[in-house]
Amino acid sequence: MTTIGPTLTTARLILRPPQHEDFDGFAAMAQEEETMRFIGGLAPRDAAWRSMASLAGSWAILGYGMFSVIRRDTNEWIGRLGPWRPGGKEGNWPGDEVGWGVKASAAGQGFAHEGAIAAIDWAFDNLGWDHVIHCIDKRNIPSIKLAERLGSQLEKEDVRLSPPFENSIVDLYGQSKAAWKARQRG
Repeated sequence: MTTIGPTLTTARLILRPPQHEDFDGFAAMAQEEETMRFIGGLAPRDAAWRSMASLAGSWAILGYGMFSVIRRDTNEWIGRLGPWRPGGKEGNWPGDEVGWGVKASAAGQGFAHEGAIAAIDWAFDNLGWDHVIHCIDKRNIPSIKLAERLGSQLEKEDVRLSPPFENSIVDLYGQSKAAWKARQRG
């Protein structure tokens, strides 16, 4: 299959746009209650397909989207993360986001951190972004800790997301490209 978009490689991960063979992993993650609690809720297989197709379509329409996260040692699909802005610059999303979500079996092992670093680097270097945000429910302590570990700070509280996520109230964590680059050099 032809991939629309780049493939990034880290020490333990391959990040690439979603492909058909990722669907079983994507659908399995969509059934993990704790994993999905803050990223849209549980989804049946057909809804998981629509969600994955939306991420893949973002690559075709906008030239960016969330990557599938593949373990290099096992070739297992373990999640999705990366640049995300539904509707592009014309949409009502609160900013240029890099988000993340990994399967329960991959949580707590540093995969989201490792992948987010690569995705933020790629977004700043290739998309012309000068600022990145992370939309996080204030009860999602692991994601808040990850955002802070990445160098992001709380920028705005109690932001209502745009449809179809209008029932989600999040806090925005973020940082500028200049701060990110300075942190990476330091």
